[in-house]
Amino acid sequence: MTATFAELGLSESTLQALRDVGYEAPSPIQEQAIPSLLQGHDVIGQAQTGTGKTAAFGLPIMEYVDPSEASVQALVLTPTRELCIQVTQALRTYGAHAGVDVVAVFGGAPIRTQQSQLRAGGHVVVGTVGRVLDLISRHSLVLHDCRFVVLDEADEMLDLGFLEDVEKILSLTPSSRQTALFSATMPPPIRKLADRYMYDPTIIQVEAATLTIDTVAQFQLPVDARHKPEKLVEVLSAEMGGREIGQSIVFVRTKVRCEQLFRTLRDRGMNVRALHGDMTQGARDGVMLAFKGGRVPILIATDVAARGLDISTVTHVINYDVPTSPDTYVHRIGRTGRVGRSGRAITFVEDRQKRELQAIERHIGTSIATWQKGAVAAPTPVRERPRRHSKPQVSRRDDAESYTKLVLGGGRAAGLSVADIVASVTSSAGLDGEAVRDVLVLDRFSFLSVPAAEADRVIEALDGRSIGTGAGGQRVSLERVPVK
Repeated sequence: MTATFAELGLSESTLQALRDVGYEAPSPIQEQAIPSLLQGHDVIGQAQTGTGKTAAFGLPIMEYVDPSEASVQALVLTPTRELCIQVTQALRTYGAHAGVDVVAVFGGAPIRTQQSQLRAGGHVVVGTVGRVLDLISRHSLVLHDCRFVVLDEADEMLDLGFLEDVEKILSLTPSSRQTALFSATMPPPIRKLADRYMYDPTIIQVEAATLTIDTVAQFQLPVDARHKPEKLVEVLSAEMGGREIGQSIVFVRTKVRCEQLFRTLRDRGMNVRALHGDMTQGARDGVMLAFKGGRVPILIATDVAARGLDISTVTHVINYDVPTSPDTYVHRIGRTGRVGRSGRAITFVEDRQKRELQAIERHIGTSIATWQKGAVAAPTPVRERPRRHSKPQVSRRDDAESYTKLVLGGGRAAGLSVADIVASVTSSAGLDGEAVRDVLVLDRFSFLSVPAAEADRVIEALDGRSIGTGAGGQRVSLERVPVK
């Protein structure tokens, strides 16, 4: 029998905050993690976004913090700005009745503002790795009294190359601290970090059955490429028109398509916003906050820009472009049907994309019904396969499409980053960011892998071009890694 939040040992002020936001019963990760954390144990939680892990570590933090002490007592490290903002909003809600001050620190925003917020006495700091290190180096963030550290989405920190910096930060916190680590996958580098910096951790693994998407009704809609915008308007009107509340995310493959579709819907009088990687970070933050706040019902987004977007009020996911990978499909439709609510997912399928849809159906183990106006379908169980630690795989023909490894003539010495390389491939070659894998930035050159069928196009698009933001960009060479 599922426990109540009160039975987990939470204080009345925290329980009141939960009542304010309508939380009724803990999710499996919360039911298992909260008592262990309240008992002082280190915890490793293997759970994906959408399972309630923010509350799993956020609620115990509220029990640990003493608002009368003007010092940083808890630190939450996140891989992205978007996740940092979302976690901060959640923690502020949980601590609303306890007087706990939560400060968000992330790059791309004025550091002086964040410094002044820290001077004013933040009890909990939620931050991206780079900005946290920067503030520590400026002596603006002091962790001497930090008794609780959380690493959120640790495998994504690994993907982005942040693990060495994470270790630096951990080494600057008290050895007596309590540590919680949450990750969708547990690759060897994450296990090694846990072995080195955690003490006899309790390991909590949300079983595959609780990671299924059993609350999402799924549909496919055959479309002609020329009529997709009109068909989208029809679907949105039919699906959303009669709902007083509800939000829809429309996923597209490229930033160009995202902007075009946003303008098309806006010109038709729809309340819609776009979210993609070419927008300034401030603009992206504004869009995310407006959508999360319910002021915008329809969001057009690319996969990379929407990474970490976790909003429980999303009722619909529309795949305007078929996802390049079955894993990406499962990740996309998992944006709806959250916290026990029902959701609907509709995938537009052009004739040339039928094989991609068949690969998705094989992956999820079921066929997807055809959408019709007024169609009603029961939620379709999606049994997700065990996840390997890698970028989601592109599978246009089947689940095992080959990749080609490329070497790029530029690296850290030229100021290039993983983000620069992925952004250049997606913008210049038109690939979805999820299709770029295994990016490794070394001192004077870098490696990346792209679908074998797209390798020539990627090389043609980038070879001899300038990428990166420093000093007008860095002109680079790009070629296949020779096969020995």
